[in-house]
Amino acid sequence: MQNETIAIHAGYNKKEGYGSMSVPIAQTTAYAFRDSEHAANLFALKEFGNIYTRIMNPTTDVFEQRIAALEGGAAALGVASGHSAHPASFRIRACNDLTSTGSPVCRRASKYRNTKDVRRASGSR
Repeated sequence: MQNETIAIHAGYNKKEGYGSMSVPIAQTTAYAFRDSEHAANLFALKEFGNIYTRIMNPTTDVFEQRIAALEGGAAALGVASGHSAHPASFRIRACNDLTSTGSPVCRRASKYRNTKDVRRASGSR
């Protein structure tokens, strides 16, 4: 598959996205649980699903899958600056463990100040 096709179609199954041809934008912060057992399973990581948008968001998930597919990686991580980067700080540290010096890391030059502090404190290479 060519990069253009991957960038447009990777990581999204239109059957799971209500039949929409393009990725629906999840404009929410919280998600409903079927019942208390479902919520407990999600928080215990016994079941995969959305809990809170700063932890995981269906739209961001598709973006991450596309970047991973384009780069030939096992996974990718997409976060915004500011508060949404804080829950990801442990993931940034994990990324440091999974990457080696010289591995590509894409980021914006201008970031929220605390995001810079998290990155600096995580021992970026």
